[in-house]
Amino acid sequence: MEPLYPTTKTFSLKNYGIENATMRYQLPSENLQEEVVRKGQGKITKSGALTINTGEFTGRSPMDRFIVKDHITQDKVWWGDINIPFDQDAFDALYDKVTNYLSEKEVFVRDSYACADPEYKLNIRVLNEYPWSNMFAYNMFLRPEKKELESFDPDWLIVNAPGFMADPEVDGTRQHNFAILNFSKKIALIGGTGYTGEIKKGIFSALNFILPVERNCLPMHCSANEGEDGKTALFFGLSGTGKTTLSTDPKRKLIGDDEHAWTEEDTVFNFEGGCYAKVIDLSSEKEPEIYSAIKKGALLENIIIDDNGVVDYTDSSITQNTRVSYPIDHIENIKVPSRGKTVTNIFFLTADAFGVLPPISKLTKEQASYHFISGYTAKVAGTEAGVNEPLPSFSACFGAPFMPLHPKEYGDMLMDKIEKTGANVWLVNTGWTGGAYGTGSRMKLKYTRAMINAALEGKLDDVNYVTDNHFDLSMPESCPDVPSDILNPRNTWADKEAYDAKAEELVNSFKKNFKQFE
Repeated sequence: MEPLYPTTKTFSLKNYGIENATMRYQLPSENLQEEVVRKGQGKITKSGALTINTGEFTGRSPMDRFIVKDHITQDKVWWGDINIPFDQDAFDALYDKVTNYLSEKEVFVRDSYACADPEYKLNIRVLNEYPWSNMFAYNMFLRPEKKELESFDPDWLIVNAPGFMADPEVDGTRQHNFAILNFSKKIALIGGTGYTGEIKKGIFSALNFILPVERNCLPMHCSANEGEDGKTALFFGLSGTGKTTLSTDPKRKLIGDDEHAWTEEDTVFNFEGGCYAKVIDLSSEKEPEIYSAIKKGALLENIIIDDNGVVDYTDSSITQNTRVSYPIDHIENIKVPSRGKTVTNIFFLTADAFGVLPPISKLTKEQASYHFISGYTAKVAGTEAGVNEPLPSFSACFGAPFMPLHPKEYGDMLMDKIEKTGANVWLVNTGWTGGAYGTGSRMKLKYTRAMINAALEGKLDDVNYVTDNHFDLSMPESCPDVPSDILNPRNTWADKEAYDAKAEELVNSFKKNFKQFE
């Protein structure tokens, strides 16, 4: 099978400790798709997209993510339950086991890069056991031109072997799966899990260390888009809060849907070359841009299709965390290149399972700092192993699982930028209204979109605001195209006393969580 870009540059997998392997270098997406189907690892849907099953793991496994503790990381990383230390010698031994496992096999190799700003570019070489994992890397990382490949020199290496199972007692892992970052060797080692999100989040975590430590640049777990006025909006939030959906807007150019950086020069750039969207309950009516992006070249994960290749997006029998990855140019209205400037509005998205936070509120600078460091949302079912129903959760900086430094370091950088730019900061509840999860209902997407549009267009600048009694949040009394009675969450509950009790419960959860940062 011919590579997409035959180059004069040659390298051997022996350089990485992989012996007698058949290297499949830089295969086009369509060839990878053919390989997956030929190997019986996936099927083609009616829209032309490829669908695969990621196996045992259908979400990330945060307890099995490690960072090698060495001279680079030991004094800088915020060690604990999120950033779990791994021994250097144990890493070397496990790396040798994984590369030995890949020897004699087919290995799918892709050269790509992260960071759409050339000043911050990070070259990545990915070695995959499976062709569909390599297709994911093609979709999600930035794709070099042919001339760039001729002199390509990788900064980081990803070794991805889903079929390799670690022995915890021997290898130092918690269980058979692992995702380990080694900053000295610049390697992300992933094994025992087929969940593709570990590949992209490995590099995201690496950049969340490299950019602030080496470049004084703020990495962010957010999506971004640009209005006709050339001004940028940022959308922070964890999985399932609406980052991809709300930033994919036909009236605004999409910069990216998940991972960005804000530079000293006051520009914003996307880390990625694609989008990774949740597709549970997806419809062409609610999310037309994402729905239309699922065509040939897109990779669906853990969905159910019928004999005619028709996808049932409501079926969560494998997982709630059904996903699709696609190159960003599958979306029509994108910013090329994926860079923006002049941030004027920042949205903190939360899926409040208690149903007590306002659907939109305007934050002071102090409140912005508090809510950024708190990072409240609900863990949405399926996005992590063992989570089967939404649970209230705090994730510092709206991305704690991917942040190697202490949250205050990211928080201070963000507050500095808000101060310098004067950007408006909004807290948006995309979660429940009229009651908690189980009794209330999810906020209608059309109302959330209307509130965000109003904020972006300055239509919430001159309306009256009232202060919520529990969280001290400023809620607009009116908003174009949104019923006024839903703007104050207490109004949506039949039992007002039950609302007050549930709100105080969440207030206490906030206070308890924040003690660790005081």
